[in-house]
Amino acid sequence: MKPHAFVAMPFGTKPGHDGVPVDFNRVFAELLEPAIAAAGLTVLRADQEQRAGDIRTDMFQELLMADLVVADLTIDNPNVWYELGVRHALRSRGVVLVAGGRSPTAFDLYTDRKLRYALKDGAPDPDTLDADRDRLTAMVRATMASWHGRPVSPVYALMPHLREPDWREMRIGQVKAFWDLHDAWEDRIDLARKTGRIGDILVLAEEAPVTAFRAEAWIKAGEALRRAEKFDFALEQLDRGLAVEPVHRKGLQEKGICLQRLAQAGVPGHSIDRARAHYREMLALTDTLGRPLYAEDAESWALLGRVEKDTWIEAWRAPDKSPVQMREDAAYEDALLRAAIENYLRGYRCEVGHYFSGINALTLMHLHAHLTGDTRYAATAASMAGAVRFAAQCDAHAGGYWAAVTQADLELLDGSPETVTAAYKEAVARDDKDWFSLNSTRAQLALLASLGFRPEAVSAAQAVFERALARMRRPETQWQPRNVFLFSGHMVDAPDRAAPRFPEDKVPAAAARIAAALDDMGAGPEDLAVSQAAAGGDLLFLEAALARGLRAQVMLPFDEPEFIARSVLPSRGGDAWRDRYFAVRGASGVSVRVMDDDLGPAPAGTDPFERCNLGLLYTALACGIDKVRFVCLWNGGGGDGPGGTAHMYEEVKRRTGRVEWIDTRTL
Repeated sequence: MKPHAFVAMPFGTKPGHDGVPVDFNRVFAELLEPAIAAAGLTVLRADQEQRAGDIRTDMFQELLMADLVVADLTIDNPNVWYELGVRHALRSRGVVLVAGGRSPTAFDLYTDRKLRYALKDGAPDPDTLDADRDRLTAMVRATMASWHGRPVSPVYALMPHLREPDWREMRIGQVKAFWDLHDAWEDRIDLARKTGRIGDILVLAEEAPVTAFRAEAWIKAGEALRRAEKFDFALEQLDRGLAVEPVHRKGLQEKGICLQRLAQAGVPGHSIDRARAHYREMLALTDTLGRPLYAEDAESWALLGRVEKDTWIEAWRAPDKSPVQMREDAAYEDALLRAAIENYLRGYRCEVGHYFSGINALTLMHLHAHLTGDTRYAATAASMAGAVRFAAQCDAHAGGYWAAVTQADLELLDGSPETVTAAYKEAVARDDKDWFSLNSTRAQLALLASLGFRPEAVSAAQAVFERALARMRRPETQWQPRNVFLFSGHMVDAPDRAAPRFPEDKVPAAAARIAAALDDMGAGPEDLAVSQAAAGGDLLFLEAALARGLRAQVMLPFDEPEFIARSVLPSRGGDAWRDRYFAVRGASGVSVRVMDDDLGPAPAGTDPFERCNLGLLYTALACGIDKVRFVCLWNGGGGDGPGGTAHMYEEVKRRTGRVEWIDTRTL
């Protein structure tokens, strides 16, 4: 869904300053609406709202949530000035001022930049209309591009202490339809996140009613992708969200995690220094008055501590080293260890209830003393232990396993093997079915064991987890394809199609070319095919993929009966194509999804087929950017809107270059 613009202007015909009536409906229809739309925004003015009720509630909601407000100040209309004042009070940016004929002389806006358009006989001057449209389009684009520059609202420019209200808390009760729509959209986002359908999150993000919602969705998608270890694609989505909300705390934290993981994986262009610099920049962020935003954020300090801890571990841990050599090297790298301690400690001092940073600081302090004999942290550790225990105990119910394991970790630092065993058994009992959590703790214990830390206590703890994990079956990870073959292509021509695009007599040639493309790309049983299933290119592709043993994910823009009626039967020989559709649908390894079932109906003005293609594209990319290969049966025509074949072609080509274009004009 495009960004959203609200136009504040007079309605109908009103007297102008020179006595000539101005037809503002023509100004909107001939100048403002087309110029703003050309900049890529949808356009609404208050009189277009058809819902019954107080028009002011809709207007207030628009002035708060709209990505852009365009105010026409041609005449001194009190409603327009009032609406502009409300926008200036609610938001610091996103305003464009226009005026027909003379510029307004109001003192408060005297120095503000305005776009003047020409009027003739009370309507846009036809001699300058095209030029005025182009100038307004350029101004709108420039305003949207400079969203994070200085405030344009005189309220925020002259009152730097003022902060914009959080739109999440500014629900106007009477505008129930707007928030019902938002809540239903957000519920679908959460469902997609819980079911691991990250591609759905990205489609829904594109359909958000305003940019603020899209930013939230992109950041949620980034987090889901990060958890799925698709760090490069996660970083791309996080950057999209942060471009809208550059100081979004969760988004910045997730970006740091991705940068760290990409560096650890040795991905070119990424280094641990980049991740470290990112967190330090985040912690140094300030508001417009220079007040720190996250300098006291415990979680951010803990994440920086994790970077330093992993840097220390990488400096000494290697499979070809003996245990003695690793301990000696770990002690030698004590400066790196202290950097991790200091960051975890800083986080805990910011928030003493943040026991995660506290237990990490304490454990590393004890390790530092064990490896170096240096007791510089002894007093701090002694005073912290009780506070960390108390914090974990207070969160025992909400924190579940991790609150309990923190208390067990404290016991590990100075308790007996018997008390250590009892504490970890208590933690395991809190969540004895979460294999991944238990295995994470086992890995931490293995690290301590490799450094010879309190061997009897650590051995006792390890025994608890070995026994717990031995009676559990490791959860089967979801099947991951080696490669993903994404397809988009023309339907076979209907009998009444005026200009041939993919006629029936070209079907055998197209089938041969698609099969050859899959063979050239090495498609096989370890791969996944992703496509719609229309008569023509889609079904030819799916048949070729199934013949080579691929699994297939089919996505339909409508429920099956409507899809067959619209995309299978209209072709020449429709009954035969329907039989081929059901043969593909019933084949082993084929999964069929209907977009509307999980994402809800397509928003007004959205092409369902392009929406489905967008879902296919994001589903493929969510499996791993480097895995995607794109095959298209296409005549090179069509627009470049999201979800079109041209868009899919460019998106895959830009990321991987692995595309195979079968031009129907050459068949």
